[in-house]
Amino acid sequence: MTALHASDWDRDAALTTARILLEIKAVNFRPEEPYTFTSGWKSPVYIDCRKIISFPRARNRIMELGVEKIGRHVGYESIDVVVGGETAGIPFGAWIADRMMAPMAYVRKKPKGFGRNAQIEGEVPIGQRTLLVEDLTTDGGSKIRFANALRDAGAICDHTFVVFYYGVFPGSFEKLKEMGLNLHHLCTWWDVLEVCRERPYFSEAALKEVRKFLEDPVSWSKAHGGVASVDEAKVKDAVE
Repeated sequence: MTALHASDWDRDAALTTARILLEIKAVNFRPEEPYTFTSGWKSPVYIDCRKIISFPRARNRIMELGVEKIGRHVGYESIDVVVGGETAGIPFGAWIADRMMAPMAYVRKKPKGFGRNAQIEGEVPIGQRTLLVEDLTTDGGSKIRFANALRDAGAICDHTFVVFYYGVFPGSFEKLKEMGLNLHHLCTWWDVLEVCRERPYFSEAALKEVRKFLEDPVSWSKAHGGVASVDEAKVKDAVE
């Protein structure tokens, strides 16, 4: 299985981003000791997009591709304010806002308890069209919380952008779509696997196990002690 892309440009952007992430060692494969996400899913793969902030040339290229993607799929003049999600989305939101010459704000994970927009720092006037920015998304839970906070404050939030989208956990894309939130991303795990065919970044055994996970993440998670359904993930996410 390979990633599906809207155009040749989107595919090239995805593979370029994947190569950069592999080069800066932001990609982690650990089948023997799986990662556990907040929602309870177990995964043999983890992406550390925060590493991008330490590599100026890498982040410049990724942000260049990100702004081009936004322009192609949303429109440069269709965004009034760029909003970073606390905390990982703040630097990415700032770089994108700067390139788009747009105002920037950020949204907190929880209300701070006072002020008109208790979760929002910066000016986001009522009726403004916002672009919610984070580094990545797994199951979309944080995007929904941030989008709801923006909408509760009177802003319009129809689009969210991330560098990396896991693209494997069931229900994530549909959940965002039901909320009227369009997800735009540069690359997924399928793009990383495609690039891994070019160079031996990881052992064949590790790649084989990752492919098994990507083809059936629910069964893989269950077999390794994680949640085994979307409903279980929703309950755990709600508790946490």
